[in-house]
Amino acid sequence: MSKRGLNIYHRKDGRYEGRYADGYGENGKTKYRSIYGKTYTEVKDKLLQIKARIITPKVESRLTVKELFAEWLSAKFTQTKPSTYANYAFKAEKHLIPAFGNLKIEKLSPSKVYDFIIEKRSKGLSNKYISDLIVVLKNMTRYAARVHHCVNPISDVELPKKEKHEFDLYNKNEQNRLKSALLTNMDLTKLCIMIALYTGVRIGKLCGLKWSDIDLNAKTIRIERTVQRIRVSGKVSRTELIVSTPKSHTSERTIPIPEFLVRMLKAFKPSSIVTFVITGNAKLPDPRTMQYRFKALLIKIGLRTLNFHSLRHLFATNCIELGFDVKTLSEILGHSSVEITLNRYVHSSIERKRQCMDMLSLDVA
Repeated sequence: MSKRGLNIYHRKDGRYEGRYADGYGENGKTKYRSIYGKTYTEVKDKLLQIKARIITPKVESRLTVKELFAEWLSAKFTQTKPSTYANYAFKAEKHLIPAFGNLKIEKLSPSKVYDFIIEKRSKGLSNKYISDLIVVLKNMTRYAARVHHCVNPISDVELPKKEKHEFDLYNKNEQNRLKSALLTNMDLTKLCIMIALYTGVRIGKLCGLKWSDIDLNAKTIRIERTVQRIRVSGKVSRTELIVSTPKSHTSERTIPIPEFLVRMLKAFKPSSIVTFVITGNAKLPDPRTMQYRFKALLIKIGLRTLNFHSLRHLFATNCIELGFDVKTLSEILGHSSVEITLNRYVHSSIERKRQCMDMLSLDVA
């Protein structure tokens, strides 16, 4: 079936096929040619390049990569969330413009991009971060091809493969030590760590949590805002805190909470429900402060200093081991698909692996 507006079809063999008009035959009928690709976006980019050459075969953009980035970012300013825009702007200003800014768009080439990838890798950047940089660059060149009818010179550039690594989690003994510390002389910081440990909520959304989002009668927490520290465009060394809505509709969600957490929350509930849970007042919480406090607690009780996000992974892994079905867990975590839950957030502990392997002993007992 074709996508509306472009002659692109998903073939039975899994590939995508794009068709375009290429002059006329001897019988006067329009001749068509086909191009193929693994993804819809790949074929779409190729079609746009071909159509640009057909419509304006000799057009070359006189704009440099730096000028095109300024134009593209200006367009993105009103189309994206402030955090997304700040992310694009930082990557462009810090990495992409210094490398490619003075080049005319037609002088940008796959070989230059691959050299850039090698250079960034040699400086210690991860494949994931480098991949994110190339995605921003390719988004800009697609914009240039669409708006200025120039050829997209890097549409065929492949992204670096992301490294697979084991996520470090606390074992059962370490988890028990952490829980014991949280339950001793509990304060707002420890309460919020407990919320993260037993709901899997991200640190930004935890910081955005107000008492008005918590319904103790219904035993639910509503996630509807997130706090982020973003870089101010043009001033790399300066950052600011912002509050925004979650990035997707699945991220906005209502999470049921266990009875013991309800009792803890009741003990700390203030008279004013408009205050933030973490600060206990109307002051906007800083995720960095929460990270620092979490790290300080870990050092105090002698635990390995894992980052705050590890609590989300720990929650997901524990839920699977307790028998949660993946669909329910995925919705609690706010994921758009169960694949994200399984592939990124569920990790088998050495204890669980040992339990599974010990089942084999039944065969020879």
